[in-house]
Amino acid sequence: MAGGWASDDAVQEQIDSSIEDAVARARSQLPKGESLRHCEECDAVIPEARRQAIHGVRLCVNCQAEHDRENAAFTGYNRRGSKDSQLR
Repeated sequence: MAGGWASDDAVQEQIDSSIEDAVARARSQLPKGESLRHCEECDAVIPEARRQAIHGVRLCVNCQAEHDRENAAFTGYNRRGSKDSQLR
């Protein structure tokens, strides 16, 4: 049950918005275009099987793993939430 000016399904709307934002962010990071033959970070050869499995691949497995570790630290917060919820 919501209180004040919020509707009864305001919490669910916040959850849905957070999920939609996360999905949009993930989709925006998918590789696009033609796969590279060499990694754009370290110039290592990208195996043919990887290039066929992931269309638009730009990084070798090692560089992609490092990139994924760096992005795992991302902690987004729901910008649509109330200011009180952002202060926690």
